[in-house]
Amino acid sequence: MEALVAAYARGWFPMDEPGARGRVGLYAADPRAVIPLEGFRVPRSVRRALRRGGAEVRVDTAFGEVARACAEGRSGVWLTPRLVAAYERLHRAGFAHSVEVWQAGRLAGGLFGVALGGLFTSESMFHRLSDAGSIALVATAERLRARGFVLWDVQTWSPHLARFGAVEIPAARYLALLETALRLSRSFA
Repeated sequence: MEALVAAYARGWFPMDEPGARGRVGLYAADPRAVIPLEGFRVPRSVRRALRRGGAEVRVDTAFGEVARACAEGRSGVWLTPRLVAAYERLHRAGFAHSVEVWQAGRLAGGLFGVALGGLFTSESMFHRLSDAGSIALVATAERLRARGFVLWDVQTWSPHLARFGAVEIPAARYLALLETALRLSRSFA
């Protein structure tokens, strides 16, 4: 667990391969994708879903279920059972957190990530109902802003994350932002 926390503090993130033995691989992306908290956008379709209501957002009430759901039904997924177990240990130690979207008493979507100082890394997300994962992103942005986080790392850019304001930055810029974020004392929980 300490090695994984130290890796995040150096700008690395884990990715595993199904059936792999030995150490989990650590990677750094260049460019790195981040969502600037001041530049976070809520797409129109997600605004409509929020207005419709019916979704309840919870934090850290079903971490293991969220992490396992993020790995379900994907081939060649980096989030193997042993990596899920590692994130569950990080959760018990207070480093990993889940943002969950519940509808009608059932887990409809969510995301999980790691918080260190003023850094939050979104590791993975899922949805079982339309817009549930996007609602989790909005709730995460609100939480990070309210609690004074300064760096939201999403590692790799995607068109979906770009809808919310994700941008790519050079690795050197990311590491400078990381250094500043790690000096802060913030609480996600």
